[in-house]
Amino acid sequence: MHLLNRGPAPACLGNYRHGVHQWTDLTPTRAEREQILAALETMQGRRCAYCEGDLDVHGQGQHIEHFRQRGRHPPGTFDWDNLFWSCQRENSCGKHKDRCGVYPPGDLIKPDVENPEHFFLFAYDGTIAIRTNTLTPAEQHRAAETLRIFNLDEEHGPLRYMRMANCAGYIQTGEELQAIALIYPPKDWLPLLSDELDQTRHLPFCTAIKHTLTPT
Repeated sequence: MHLLNRGPAPACLGNYRHGVHQWTDLTPTRAEREQILAALETMQGRRCAYCEGDLDVHGQGQHIEHFRQRGRHPPGTFDWDNLFWSCQRENSCGKHKDRCGVYPPGDLIKPDVENPEHFFLFAYDGTIAIRTNTLTPAEQHRAAETLRIFNLDEEHGPLRYMRMANCAGYIQTGEELQAIALIYPPKDWLPLLSDELDQTRHLPFCTAIKHTLTPT
């Protein structure tokens, strides 16, 4: 999960209004659905808004996700700020969130509003740590709830191993950058780090890769 920059709302959403239309009135209209997906892809790339995994854009591996569920927050049904693109995994992300029971919506970190990297540190072994030393108790609670509700850090779950596999090729580079940073001034190693980050910015699980590369 990383910070997302939300662009303008797709024009088609202006054709629908809560209390008059249902979400099912929009989704069968493929041209409008594709318009929404194009706007979400501009914001997220082809990665899940929550786990950062690759989206199966040509199959059944993704869905338009309501951050606040339609059943609990009907006014947000056609609200552009309430829509993300999520993977279809049963045990994480949007589908898992919708089976977690009732929780205060404000407990979740919304990645187009707050920078998740303020809350989380991703390790090369695929785990996610909460930055307890720099967070208030309230922020620590929200970080823990975000991990729980989206099930992003299941100890032996598939997401951990996918992140670990994607980070494996960058461990040595990260160690070399850390060694250089201890000896040389930033002007000598920051361009190297910037180049690596630019090359990995659009990859699945790019935040875990970024934290593997970044000297600490």
